[in-house]
Amino acid sequence: MIKMKRIHHVAYRCTDAKVTVDWYKEHLNMELTVAIAENEVPSTKAPDPYMHIFLDAGMGNVLAFFEIPNSPTMGRDENTPTWVQHSALEVEDVDALVAAKEELQSKGVDVLGPVHHGVFKSIYFFDPSGHRLELAANTGTVEQMKELKRVAPLMIEEWAVTKVAPKHAAWLHE
Repeated sequence: MIKMKRIHHVAYRCTDAKVTVDWYKEHLNMELTVAIAENEVPSTKAPDPYMHIFLDAGMGNVLAFFEIPNSPTMGRDENTPTWVQHSALEVEDVDALVAAKEELQSKGVDVLGPVHHGVFKSIYFFDPSGHRLELAANTGTVEQMKELKRVAPLMIEEWAVTKVAPKHAAWLHE
């Protein structure tokens, strides 16, 4: 059986590696830890120059980006709403979340929230490449998380049949 240790990194495309590094440092205090550049893709051997950057997201978590200048201009999946695809980063608590919102707004970033999700609160904003980011502060109790884990399989089974939101965890947004 495969056993995961943690997520090594999650990678997205960016429009400009330097702008991305500078933005994440200035706005989210994320340090550049690794930069890898090649003129050939190691896995496929395709001749496609790229810059692959790795940013420290705290506690061993890494957010990475590729700048690939020889590919068509970066776009997004137009069939998927902008709120769906995002990276969520955890902050210490709700006070840290509110302070982060104020700091981001003071730097000209448009921020939505905090939005209460029952067991965590979140703010949302976009990076310079158009990737949606979420900062989240957990607020749920041990009991609430245990109940969510208990009903999760039931909800998946019901959703698979009906494609209508199951009510097992409706208390989250009440």
